[in-house]
Amino acid sequence: MEETIFIASDHAGFDLKKKILNSIENNLVDLGVDNMNSVDYPDYAKMLVSKINSTKNSKGILICGSGIGMSIAANRDKNIRAGLAFEPEIAKLMREHNDANVLVLPGRFMNLQDILKCIENFLTTNFEGGRHKNRINKLS
Repeated sequence: MEETIFIASDHAGFDLKKKILNSIENNLVDLGVDNMNSVDYPDYAKMLVSKINSTKNSKGILICGSGIGMSIAANRDKNIRAGLAFEPEIAKLMREHNDANVLVLPGRFMNLQDILKCIENFLTTNFEGGRHKNRINKLS
């Protein structure tokens, strides 16, 4: 079964999201925004979380200016483990150790090359399980 990857941003992440969509051959499902007009980031985080909760075998990518707002908003849902990656190794570790299902990116603080490597690591790294599974179970 193929994995569905949703992507959404607020206005501060719009330009980066466009660059990502133009750079990645993977079929990302774009949930918006579609322009630079000011929006409220929680609305887009909630939309992405809702899609993940209703779509088997799915993950998400959220982008805002700092990544912090989207992280907070997404992690309010009990089924979401959203991690803010500011360099590629973090994106790898959030999958290996935390089984993160949402990658959050700081649109104003990273270059495209590092962002694309974060996405690659997030999408290709598997959860290690073991002692990490016990820790994740304690989050519920």
